[in-house]
Amino acid sequence: MIKDLWDKINYLKNVMTSVSTGGQRIQNVNEEYKKVYRDVNTSLVKLKIDNPNPYSDLWEWYGKWSSGEMPQYKDRRTYLINLFKDLLMTIESLDENREKELEVELEGWDRIERLIGEIKNRLNEAQNEEQFQAIGLLCRETIISLAQEVYDKDKHPTLDGVEVSNTDAKKMLDAYIAVELSEGQNENLRKHLKSTLGLANELTHKRTADRKDARLCSSATINLVNIIRIINDENGTTPNTA
Repeated sequence: MIKDLWDKINYLKNVMTSVSTGGQRIQNVNEEYKKVYRDVNTSLVKLKIDNPNPYSDLWEWYGKWSSGEMPQYKDRRTYLINLFKDLLMTIESLDENREKELEVELEGWDRIERLIGEIKNRLNEAQNEEQFQAIGLLCRETIISLAQEVYDKDKHPTLDGVEVSNTDAKKMLDAYIAVELSEGQNENLRKHLKSTLGLANELTHKRTADRKDARLCSSATINLVNIIRIINDENGTTPNTA
């Protein structure tokens, strides 16, 4: 999967930056780095793309930056930007057409579109537990904004008949789904909604949150947005501007 490869290449770049600029310790991340490096290298061989990163082990990278060639942090950052720039552009271009086919148009949902963009940016940059937890907060905020966008209290009565608060995303979306989808369809989507909210809440409070947790939560959130937008468009529902 091209997007997965792009994420892994960014992971390598971010870890190399971190260990060489006073961040993570090599002994704490080297095994995971070596594993991801092997995955990336295998994928690039299959795609017949040269791997510009010669450092399959972070101690090899340590030998490079500590040799005196890159005495300052800014030198190491610049080196890594240049090392990965062309490769990332190549991988991005491979996925460009595929992404356009799969992306759902979010025109009119400006806040949600901004939040999703921020989730993607944070996912590429996150390096520690607190940063991964912050992605959970963004996912939760995206789901709340999604619910506020489509829920209409006059059209979508709550399942228990009790008025919903403006931040109760699950209750609002449950009501929306019950009206906009047939009974057989809405049960599966409600399960997806519940699991996505569960992932966001768990990530937000998980003190050992890692990249995998953040990617799973982000993917589920974006998928939920896409599904609700498709329903919204196909049913001809006017975006909520209230």
